[in-house]
Amino acid sequence: MDAIRIERLSKTFRNGRKALDSVDLRVQEGEMVALIGASGSGKSTLLRHIAGFTASDPAPSHITLLGRPIQQNGKIVREVRSIRRDVAFVFQQFNLVGRLSVLTNVLIGALSRVSLWRRLSGHFPREERTLALNSLTSMGIGEHANERASNLSGGQQQRAALARALVQRARIVLADEPIASLDPESARRVMELMQTLNREHKLTVIVSLHQIDIAMKYCARTVALRDGRVVFDGASERLTPAVLHELYGTSASELLAPDAPKTLIREPASAFASVASAAST
Repeated sequence: MDAIRIERLSKTFRNGRKALDSVDLRVQEGEMVALIGASGSGKSTLLRHIAGFTASDPAPSHITLLGRPIQQNGKIVREVRSIRRDVAFVFQQFNLVGRLSVLTNVLIGALSRVSLWRRLSGHFPREERTLALNSLTSMGIGEHANERASNLSGGQQQRAALARALVQRARIVLADEPIASLDPESARRVMELMQTLNREHKLTVIVSLHQIDIAMKYCARTVALRDGRVVFDGASERLTPAVLHELYGTSASELLAPDAPKTLIREPASAFASVASAAST
């Protein structure tokens, strides 16, 4: 079954800029997909539409999550809150409450399952606390459960956000540039943990990234956006520097590792044809 199905999705901002332009995309349950693109390509906007945070243009369009529509023809459905229970959104800036303990931040993922008085008092059931502690341990930061979230490093805070996704019992994880502000070692650890969520916990993961080498290492499939359109959808290994140059021109340097060759070796013209073919399938 499709975990995510998007048909004819478009978004135009008030200034007239087209952020998304007739996007069609399907992601199967259990896939881990990289979403790449130069700055302004529409990655964050697309993720926010999938999560139901933002409505599309009032035109024929459709987004379905796990068989349930979350928005249609520019309108978010009334049942959006219940659908979002299956979707964990991981932000670049962690989205934790710094003054609260790490454990409490992770327990926020269970709010939809506990009574109102427990939400207000912060008295979570024992089974939820056990789940939260186990999730923190699986993310490698169990010993920090009772510390203030603000005391953790960036990488540790992002791991806490992933633990919260486990406590939420989400089936889909949408991660918006989750490693953009992390050092290389922390970024590696976070990507490995997202891979664990995908492989061991069977979660569907879409992660937006800024460098193709990371997408190739952790995601078998990559979707590339340019000017709000899908220009590539296929095996990550096919996105060579030459193909990126064909897709993005001078902006391709944004997607290459800092130590990548400055001079891109051009492949035959057929390389671009294969990319266009992949995007249209």
